[in-house]
Amino acid sequence: MTLLRLVPVLAVLIASPLRAAEWLPIEQEVAKATESPRVTVVHFWASWCPNCRAELVGEGWKQFIEANPEVEFLFITVRDEKPGAAELAKHGLGSQKNFRHLQHPNASRRKEDEMTSFMDMRVGWIPTTWVFQNGRQRYALNYGQVRFPILQQLVEDATPKK
Repeated sequence: MTLLRLVPVLAVLIASPLRAAEWLPIEQEVAKATESPRVTVVHFWASWCPNCRAELVGEGWKQFIEANPEVEFLFITVRDEKPGAAELAKHGLGSQKNFRHLQHPNASRRKEDEMTSFMDMRVGWIPTTWVFQNGRQRYALNYGQVRFPILQQLVEDATPKK
């Protein structure tokens, strides 16, 4: 292989780790958590969001998380000045061993300031739900309220077979 053909490959190999070094601490924390062979669900939400609130009604997320103890769940409050933990606690979330809540440091909802990407992946709508396994994003539900039977199928599909 000629050097000219190797240059783009080397540029990608060199640039990729540098980009991760520019991530916010919360992005680095989530990236580390998603490296696990265990399935990890990353959910972006806000307390003011009607679709996010609808997912919490009837213990939707609570039941789903408790029904999937082998899955790690990371809820990230975004575009919200309110600390999300109190709202989640009202719906029974927070005490589960496989659940963590993180607050994104940029709480702005102003279009020109709001967070629109996370770990170099677009977050254009909330709620947004991602499924990871072994450091790879396996599935992304990027627009609107999650349907738990669909999410269950995605989690099962991402789970390593024994």
